[in-house]
Parts: sequence; C-alpha cells; structure tokens
Amino acid sequence: MKYKSSDNQRVQKKIMNQFFIEGKVAIVTGAGQGIGKAIALTFAQAGAELVVVDIDSASANSTAQEVHHMGREALALSADVCDTRQVDGVVRETLERFKRIDISVHNAGGGYPTKAILEMSEEEWDKSVALNLKSAFLCCRTVGKVMTKQKRGSIVNMSSMAGFGPYPLGANYAAAKAGVKNLTENLAVELGSYNVRVNALAPGPVETPTIAEYYKEHPDMKEQRLRAIPLRRIASPEDIANVALFLASDASAYVSGQTILINGALPTFVRPELIAELGRRFE
Repeated sequence: MKYKSSDNQRVQKKIMNQFFIEGKVAIVTGAGQGIGKAIALTFAQAGAELVVVDIDSASANSTAQEVHHMGREALALSADVCDTRQVDGVVRETLERFKRIDISVHNAGGGYPTKAILEMSEEEWDKSVALNLKSAFLCCRTVGKVMTKQKRGSIVNMSSMAGFGPYPLGANYAAAKAGVKNLTENLAVELGSYNVRVNALAPGPVETPTIAEYYKEHPDMKEQRLRAIPLRRIASPEDIANVALFLASDASAYVSGQTILINGALPTFVRPELIAELGRRFE
C-alpha cells in the first residue's frame, strides 16, 4: 500500500501533536534557573501556560518574562516549597488565575554537603530531606487533590541517578532522591484510577550554569566526568527538559509510575574516586 504525501503529512502532524501541550497549565517549581528554567521554557515552546515558582522572586520573574516573550501566559510566584502553607498558596493562586492544573513538575531541590554519614549533622540531614523529598510530597499532595477532582493530570517529580544506589559523601541527598522514586511509584498506583499519571526524572551529571562555572575552574574534574560517561558529553538542562515534556504530554499517555534515568549510560555503581576520598577521610 502506497502512502500519498498528504497521508504522510497527516501522520507526521498526528505524531508531533502528541508532544504539544497547547493551552495546558503547567506548574514548574525551582524554575528560576538551571533545569527548572529549561523545563519552563520548553513547555512554553510546546504551547503551555506557565506558573513559574522559585524561592527567589527575581529569578521567577526573569523566567516568566522569557515565557511572556514567547507569547505565552506566565504567573511568577515566590515560594518555599518545603512549607505547607506556601505550597497551598501556589496552588490557590494557580487556580484563581487559570482555573485548573494540567501538569505539575516538582523540580525544586538542592545539593548536599560533601560529608560522610558519620560526619553529618542532624540539621544537614533534615535540610536535604526537606528540600528534596518533603517538598515533593507537599506538592504532590496538594496538586494531587486538584487533579483527582479534575480526573486528569500529569505529575513529574525530580529524582536523581544518586537515588539508584550507594552515593558516598552524599547519603542525605541520595536517600531523599530514592524516596522521591518510591513516592512516585506509590502515587502512580493511588492516583491511576483518577486518570492522573505520576512519573519522575533521574538525571545524572547536568551542566547547569552553576556547574559550568565550576568546570571552568576545575577542568580536570570535567575531563574525569566525561571519561566515565559512555556518550562522552554531560547533559544540558534542555536534555532533561525534553524528557519532562515527553512525560507531560500525551505521547506518554500510558506511562505512569516510572523513574527515567537520563545519564548518557553512565553506570550507577559507586565511582572509584568517591571510595578513595571516603578512605582518606577516615585515615
């Protein structure tokens, strides 16, 4: 059977349309810079209206302005997503402005002190778990209540490659990100009957602007990292944003409960240099 060019065009359009999120309302936390900003801008390019959330109001406003320049609506909100009342406020203001929430990406999170468990304070542990796991729980709980009433929605959490195995000198961060993975799996089961999908991203090394500055000062560290990655390059924030778009769109309509590794095939076993560093700390 021969396809006409018009048939091919229809098929191509149908495929491409699955990745568009035209007119959908998307919340992105931690959207003032790095991966979160890339996700917000990618979603805007794909047709979404954005709620740009960041603890830093200037950063949130800057991203929102870029979204406006693309011809899309954007609401910039400053919020600490570790605080229940502030998370509730984000959802309330989103509903007041847009009347619904179609997509919610919980990207806000942060690094960790480079410390062994025996050297780590309780405060350092609690801060990392709050920033990386509690924040995801609070956002999922509040947004999930809205989406179950709507009988539709897509939630994308931010886990990490670090959550897939031992991560010496970063156990608080790794444990929190492993918790995000498990939270995602549980929520997918609990919310599935409401037509709400829940997935997560698990990036490996990503060259955000902050990391790029670090690599300028430590080129040897970048070379060491590149040698370990089979694809021989470090991910850009846009690499992560593209997978977020897939999970937010109808192209992944039957995908739920998954945590997708985005790491250029970098093995998840413990890297030798971390073991060596751990040994030096206890000599």
